[in-house]
Amino acid sequence: MTQKSGGAAGLVLFTLATAQFLMTLDSSVMNVSIAQVAADVGTTVTGIQTAITLYTLVMASMMITGGKVGSLIGRRRAFAIGCVIYACGSFVTSIAQSLTVLIIGWSVLEGLGAALIMPAIVALVASNFASKDRPRAYGLVASAGAIAVAAGPLIGGFVTTYWTWRYVFAGEVVLVIGILALTRKLADAAPEARFRLDYVGSVLSAAGLGLAVFGVLRSGEWGWVLTRPGGPSWLGLSPTIWLILAGMVVLRLFFSWENRMVAAGREPLVRPAMLRNARLAGGLTMFFFQFMIQAGLFFVVPLFLSIALGLTALQTGVRLLPLSVSLLIAAVGIPRFFPTASPREVVRWGLVSMLLGIVALMGALEVGAGAEIVAVPLLLAGFGVGALSSQLGAITVSAVADKDAGDVGGVQNTMTNLGASLGTAVAGSILIATLTSTLLVGLGSNPEVSAEVSETASVQLASGVPFVSDVQLESALEEAGLPAEEVEAVVAENESARIDALRASLAVLALIAALALYFSRLLPTAPVGSEPSGADGPVGETPSEVEPVEPEHLVLDGKDLDAREPG
Repeated sequence: MTQKSGGAAGLVLFTLATAQFLMTLDSSVMNVSIAQVAADVGTTVTGIQTAITLYTLVMASMMITGGKVGSLIGRRRAFAIGCVIYACGSFVTSIAQSLTVLIIGWSVLEGLGAALIMPAIVALVASNFASKDRPRAYGLVASAGAIAVAAGPLIGGFVTTYWTWRYVFAGEVVLVIGILALTRKLADAAPEARFRLDYVGSVLSAAGLGLAVFGVLRSGEWGWVLTRPGGPSWLGLSPTIWLILAGMVVLRLFFSWENRMVAAGREPLVRPAMLRNARLAGGLTMFFFQFMIQAGLFFVVPLFLSIALGLTALQTGVRLLPLSVSLLIAAVGIPRFFPTASPREVVRWGLVSMLLGIVALMGALEVGAGAEIVAVPLLLAGFGVGALSSQLGAITVSAVADKDAGDVGGVQNTMTNLGASLGTAVAGSILIATLTSTLLVGLGSNPEVSAEVSETASVQLASGVPFVSDVQLESALEEAGLPAEEVEAVVAENESARIDALRASLAVLALIAALALYFSRLLPTAPVGSEPSGADGPVGETPSEVEPVEPEHLVLDGKDLDAREPG
């Protein structure tokens, strides 16, 4: 293990954190600039949402392969190549004049670049920091990504309002050039012995993950099981459920193939035995829950601020800053001031903080509430995300030998992408379903709304009521020729239904946080770096056969879970 001096370590950490920030920035920036981007490239909002979906799809499906490529050619080289591909994608995106070019640059090239960069980041932290320093390093790198989600609307709103969204992507090119200049400071383990990449495994993993994630991403439009009115139907059911099932079948074939590769003595894309490591499985499970809750929260809160309250993208970004502040404080402060704290307890307190933040926001949401109600809940949620970020990366990587850190990085980032996709989809589905049912019932029982308007709404909005602002709704109703009194009554019903919908989405996120608390028992109690291991030798040195986890640290329900299974 190469241990850096203070200044060198800080530079390495800055480089990796900046790269993580950049990887996460795009989606949150694009989400607040959809209208202008659509107008500039001559497409519709649906076209831009397709590009966003494909970007997520490419990243999620290629992440495992990207991690294995790093093992083959070296993590620093994979990181650098990924940066070059990503910069090319950003440049193409910045000059795009059509949706096709935008998809090539942003969805494909940037997605492929990210699939190489993100697993490499995980492995490079392991290569550059000793076990005892990794919680802080992983916490800072992970928090950089979470901060990008919160800062994205602020950056995107400011640049789009005063200049053009194209400057964001042009700026990314400059930032990547700076990152590339610093990559020579990164220590790296020597590439593994030459092996042939598992192309069959790559195709199967990409196809399985791609099918499942695509189904989840389209669930809001198609429905989860039953097809929404006007949506496509396969054998009487929504395509979503068929795509998810097909993805699961393909992934089962993938693991069967990987077992066959291992039995034949060939290098698999992922060693199935590694995923049976109790410590690794616990860390990956919590990563999934963290990003599911985090993505759902970042979906709901901006909707309240920008749509319900009518704030601009810039104002919305400012209101999200409390989360970034508390997140960074927790991610840096916990490893620094509580280095011997139990990872399990830190994660539990983090989940409790997130749960309290969500419940507090649910309680504060009411008709007429202002933007100030999000401050305290976001502080609590940010502290929770920072607490989890300070522990989980170190837990997953410490579960295996350092030479397997790249493989762990690929699986870890796959789980985070799955969690984020599912969190956004679930929150969105609950929101639209609650808004639709509540509004239609409210219109039907409101004496100031005519039976004709109520019946028309029930037919035209059966597939889902759009989440729109009062101004947008008033304008549409006035254009339809409704009298002022009826317009006012419909807007009031929509405002009330909108708050109920936001509460319902938050309630589901609270349930997910409570479920995550139960699964936190899978995490170890001993802090990373306190266990005897061979992981702190020179870069590339293979630790001993015994993984750096003592069985007594993973006693669940009276049973010893052996975390020493070879990876």
